Amino acid sequence: MRSKIISALTGVILLAAGFFIASSLAGRERPQRKQPDKVVQSVSTEEVTNRDIDTKVMESGILRAKNRIELFAEVQGVMETTTKEFKPGNSYRRGELMIKIRDNDYSANLQAQKSSLQNLITSALPDLRLDFPEAYKKWDDYIREFDMNKPVPPLPETASEQEKFFITGKNIYTTYYATKNMELVYNKYNLHAPFNGILTEALVNPGSLVRPGQKLGDFIDPSVYELEVAVGKSFYPYISVGQMVVVREGEASDRTWTGKIIRINGRVDQATQTVQAFIELSGEDLKEGMYLEAEIHGKEELNAFEVNRNLLMNQSELFVVKDGALMSKPVEPVYFSESTVIVRGLDDGDQLVTRPVAGGYHGMEVQIIK
Repeated sequence: MRSKIISALTGVILLAAGFFIASSLAGRERPQRKQPDKVVQSVSTEEVTNRDIDTKVMESGILRAKNRIELFAEVQGVMETTTKEFKPGNSYRRGELMIKIRDNDYSANLQAQKSSLQNLITSALPDLRLDFPEAYKKWDDYIREFDMNKPVPPLPETASEQEKFFITGKNIYTTYYATKNMELVYNKYNLHAPFNGILTEALVNPGSLVRPGQKLGDFIDPSVYELEVAVGKSFYPYISVGQMVVVREGEASDRTWTGKIIRINGRVDQATQTVQAFIELSGEDLKEGMYLEAEIHGKEELNAFEVNRNLLMNQSELFVVKDGALMSKPVEPVYFSESTVIVRGLDDGDQLVTRPVAGGYHGMEVQIIK
């Protein structure tokens, strides 16, 4: 009985203690959570000052000689040695012998053809004296001046239809033109320089068998060059034939030349959407194959400002800072270059954001980096 009373009292005491502890905890104030500090995005800006901007484009290309020919053989034979070696780097004056191909056999055939023409005219002289005495002297003088070692001179002019028919019947005209044709072919055994220039490639050597259609080398005039550049179609309206252009080896180089646009292709390349422009220039330090850059100036854009292309939003908006907040300002892009864009629509004094703002929006509170 006594143990039951003790157990009951112990339970009552525990309940009272629990109730007291719970009341004490409930009466205490809960600590308030600390509010996070407000973060304001920092941005860098530039004060806008509109001005007149000269548009320009930098395009590169490979320099090529304006006058250049690929040398090909039109006859067959063994190449012979000449006074000047047929090697790259050798220069030739106009008309100077470059290549000589052995022509013994063809020369003999040509002489035989000349002899046939001479015999035909000689055999016709007696009949000419009887039937056309007024024409005899000119044909007699022609045959007396005939030289087997010189090119065949033009035949005398006939004075009448009868004389012409007589000469035709003697097969003189046919033989004459056949001889002249052989002379033209014979001249191709000796290849002469078409202009003052330099040999840049030689593919044959003395003793080589040359065949018709075989390439022999490349020959250029090193005094005048052309630079072909590809200009974007958006810049096409700004260039014209006769426009002066500054050409350099690279942006870091101080070697420059002044060229002139001499041709502009009328077709836009479908793959690159560019137009070919050809710049003529000359200079002692220029060599074929050089990689050069051309600075082409175009139209002057008035009252405009130039910014990086990555700042442009939706192709027609820029961020400016006003009263501590971002403002999206509409602008008009007037010219795109490789990395920048020229725009109109900004006001002088506007604080233009110069770096993209991650998550930026109109009305966003920002502070300017001093």
